[in-house]
Amino acid sequence: MKQILVLLAIIVIAGQVSSQTSFDGLNMNMGNIYRLSNAETRSISPENFTGEKGKGGMASLEDKGIRNKANAAEVARDLGQGWKVNPFIIIKPGETFTLAEIDGSGSIQHIWMTPTGNWKFSIIRMYWDDEKEPSVECPVGDFFAMGWNVYAPLSSLAVCVNPGSAFNCYWPMPFRKKCKITMENINDKDEMRLYYQIDYTLTEVPDDAAYFHAQFRRSNPNMTSVHTLLDGIKGQGQYVGTYIAWGVNNNGWWGEGEIKFFMDGDAEFPTICGTGTEDYFCGSYNFDREGQYQEFCTPYAGLHQVIRPDGTYKSQQRFGFYRWHILDPIRFKKDLKVTIQDLGWRHGHRYLPQKSDISSVSYWYQAEPHAAFPKLPSWQELEVN
Repeated sequence: MKQILVLLAIIVIAGQVSSQTSFDGLNMNMGNIYRLSNAETRSISPENFTGEKGKGGMASLEDKGIRNKANAAEVARDLGQGWKVNPFIIIKPGETFTLAEIDGSGSIQHIWMTPTGNWKFSIIRMYWDDEKEPSVECPVGDFFAMGWNVYAPLSSLAVCVNPGSAFNCYWPMPFRKKCKITMENINDKDEMRLYYQIDYTLTEVPDDAAYFHAQFRRSNPNMTSVHTLLDGIKGQGQYVGTYIAWGVNNNGWWGEGEIKFFMDGDAEFPTICGTGTEDYFCGSYNFDREGQYQEFCTPYAGLHQVIRPDGTYKSQQRFGFYRWHILDPIRFKKDLKVTIQDLGWRHGHRYLPQKSDISSVSYWYQAEPHAAFPKLPSWQELEVN
């Protein structure tokens, strides 16, 4: 009886200690939204480039500087300071603009933006702490699952794309010393107008928090019939998402290819091997209902975009789909490589190795340092054609 009472006392004390543990303001959800913390909420936009407390909406009609230009001075001329004087930025061809530079410890919690122009020609990059090479480097359209430069509604936990062309990202992105986010306009002649807001918190980051990464790759055409999504990843981490923009250059069903995850020393054969393209993206049987592709969006996976030939200039079938491994991350300890087969059907009920146009973005978390990314293609190679 005495041992039972001691055990109950330990349980009660442990519960009291647990309930008194301070909350860091991270990992927000409906189960902890009521909890108070010492985390500080901040937001960066063209109306407050630094995110400083009490410094929003300060642009005046006369401001001409790079970081406080009054881009909407004409329409605000009757109202003046405090009345939406600089809600957007202009990024000229060949220019890289620093959207955010944050010192301290914390996490990006939400990004919203409305980039204009060709989304393939705007490159978003993210740097954590003191790194010189970005952990995120991707055409902005592909990063937000809009790789065909055509709007399509998308509703998921990690990414939302809303009317008219509102890009939203909810991937948590922790940093310990510094965060830097840039946008480069690689267009050869057109400037871009960008409205954006980056919401973040300043708080302590857990020791086991890894850094967010995203890498773009394109095979156009895919001459090997195997598209590599990711290769050369070294260190410990977890793979958390895939977006693919798939352009088909042949008739018939095109998605028989298997996705393969080679991890921690795998050589010829992977540890994880899927059964087909639509199966990996949580669909089945060609995404087909009554002879038609059926778009769908769910919290974790979807075929959110189908571009159908229109009988004139849209001559090819094109597809966009995503899979977020939020509840089922693919964990690796030493290394990771991810590939997907480019496989369809030919006559005689045989597989057809295809030569599709495939763009992909892989999303993962890992401990730094990360391996160097492959060189990003030029705007001529990125252009949708």
